[in-house]
Amino acid sequence: MNSDKRSREFYILAIFFALFVLFLYGPLSAILILSFQGPNGGLTFPLNGVSVHWFFNLFEQQAVGDFGGSFRRSFALGLMVMIVTVIVSLLAGLAFRRKFIGATPLFYLAVASLVVPSIIISLGIGVLFSQLGLQPAWYSSGFGAHLTWTLPFGVLIMFAIFNRFSPSYEEAARDLGATSWQTFRHVVLPMILPSLIGVGLFGFTLSYDEFARTLMTSGTYNTLPLEIYGMTTNVTTPVLYALGTVTTLFSFLVIGGTLALLIGINRRRSRG
Repeated sequence: MNSDKRSREFYILAIFFALFVLFLYGPLSAILILSFQGPNGGLTFPLNGVSVHWFFNLFEQQAVGDFGGSFRRSFALGLMVMIVTVIVSLLAGLAFRRKFIGATPLFYLAVASLVVPSIIISLGIGVLFSQLGLQPAWYSSGFGAHLTWTLPFGVLIMFAIFNRFSPSYEEAARDLGATSWQTFRHVVLPMILPSLIGVGLFGFTLSYDEFARTLMTSGTYNTLPLEIYGMTTNVTTPVLYALGTVTTLFSFLVIGGTLALLIGINRRRSRG
């Protein structure tokens, strides 16, 4: 059987992609390897033995760092941001399908926070809470700061989805006697569900990893990114690398679970 030869451009692009992956995951591989240092190992190469000692050390009492508490706060905050981002982005996408007065200024206002430095937004929200006599906290001021980051992305994604959504499906449903709610529930929602899951995943990961917008708004208790940053100036053992490995694997598990959910939805559609 004759096979087509690969063009020179294919190999150039393949090399470029390999270099991109190496640049993206090279630092992560160093952290992964160093997290398996022996009990007497340090923060740099070479490895002084190989063990999982520092992973078990994560669950022991630490002189510096609250791993469990900061992880729970980041996870809860990510879920809160994810839910609100999905709901508001969906409603905004539905609203902007119809022209209304002030739509253009409102759109630019919604995405304006993307061009403002994150630390400025964090500082502004922190100062506002102080002026109002309110105590900043991760579940209030931090929650609002994260939404200024996730909502514009969610809204832009939903705009793109609805711009390609044909209204003929809705017209056909209404011709068959469906109400507006039935049309949305049985026609529109199933078709855009994978996109909504993507918006939710995007919102969760942006919130879970956010540092700058949390810096001035988290209050007394740190989220995980702030806790890791604080540990870099105090912790002198590879337990920091072990924490980085565990949190990275958690992120990959969330992404993998979401992809599995999307694949399951597509299979159910194809069978139906």
